[in-house]
Amino acid sequence: MHIAVIGTGIVGSCTAAWLQRDGHRITFVDPQEAGEACSFGNAGSLSPSACLPVGMPGMWKKVPRWLLDPLGPLTVRWAYAPVVLPWLLRMLRHSSREEVTRIATALRTLLAPIFDSYAPLLAHAQAQHLVRRSGCLYVFSSRETAAQWAWGMKLRRSLGVQMRDVEQDELEALEPDLKGRFRFGILAPENGSTTDPSALVKALHAQCLADGAMHLRQRVTGFERKAGRVTAVKLDAGAPLAVDGVVVAAGAWSGRLAAALGSPVMLETQRGYHVTVQSSNLQLRHTVMAVEHNLMVNPMAMGLRLAGTVEFAGLAAEPNLARADALLAQGRQLFPHLDTSAFTRWMGHRPCLPDSLPVVGPARGADNAWLAFGHGHMGMCMGATTGREIAHLVAGRPTQVDLAPFSPERFR
Repeated sequence: MHIAVIGTGIVGSCTAAWLQRDGHRITFVDPQEAGEACSFGNAGSLSPSACLPVGMPGMWKKVPRWLLDPLGPLTVRWAYAPVVLPWLLRMLRHSSREEVTRIATALRTLLAPIFDSYAPLLAHAQAQHLVRRSGCLYVFSSRETAAQWAWGMKLRRSLGVQMRDVEQDELEALEPDLKGRFRFGILAPENGSTTDPSALVKALHAQCLADGAMHLRQRVTGFERKAGRVTAVKLDAGAPLAVDGVVVAAGAWSGRLAAALGSPVMLETQRGYHVTVQSSNLQLRHTVMAVEHNLMVNPMAMGLRLAGTVEFAGLAAEPNLARADALLAQGRQLFPHLDTSAFTRWMGHRPCLPDSLPVVGPARGADNAWLAFGHGHMGMCMGATTGREIAHLVAGRPTQVDLAPFSPERFR
């Protein structure tokens, strides 16, 4: 079949690669180059352990304080507050212990096969060097402080995530540059990361092109349908693209397209910021999650990346790069000897649903349309498995993951 894949981020590129393995002809439709949107600026984590949703038990108590801090871990621009309020209220509805357990159980099914799902794609694109499996350290100022997050860590372990406690001496031996700031850690040895998220996406996309895919740098405006099937994708310039099927993997821009296919969902953009410090004087061997500061630190090919804030302001508002500067200030506080003389700042749009579960499944309004978006902070983690499962759906095969929790029908 000729399948249009709308989106050239990690989810779209992985989905196309898996579809090509089944012999389908692929046309990417995206005005941007591959790996230049959210997939460019993420923290690069490849974490089977990252199964906890954004909304956690007791979070509602912290939200008012966060919202009063314009540079805090979660902020809403006041002009956008009426738009996002229903989304936030639904997120809080999903933050009970029962809901978090259900959501984490579902997320774990997409996260556990990360490396198995990536393996054939990386091998075919000769991109294995862009992925490492060095583990992740969750670090805390003390064991007593870590107890505040004990329930979530216990939930992870109950779902099969390998985690072990690391006392101060071992922590400082594993990561000497953490000495003096952190006195307790939890090591997730199965975790990994990519040294360059954008390069990884570009490598997979380039291999798809080498295998015969095309890339139309246009914007999708709608669909032509006949007898319950998509027959063509409408473009913002030129004639419609005739297709046998379509996959919507356009990240934060997917909501309008999903609705046009009969599957409206509560999609929001959690605007994320990062700072990449270009010096190499801080030598980290693991990805580090400073839990108290909600700060992910990942050593990458281009420098040390610090990421971890959420802002609600929609798709059109200009970035508030003071939020990136706040990340840099945190980095200086945690690592006083870090050379920050050269750095870059970035803002991107994470596509998020209020229950932290992506949409992976068939669209209601067409028998040959499938949806793959809404992966939030974990697109890099879940992209390859999502692509594999979409390929199963297109082929009519049983899926390897139960996709019921990810159905767009949950928003009807």
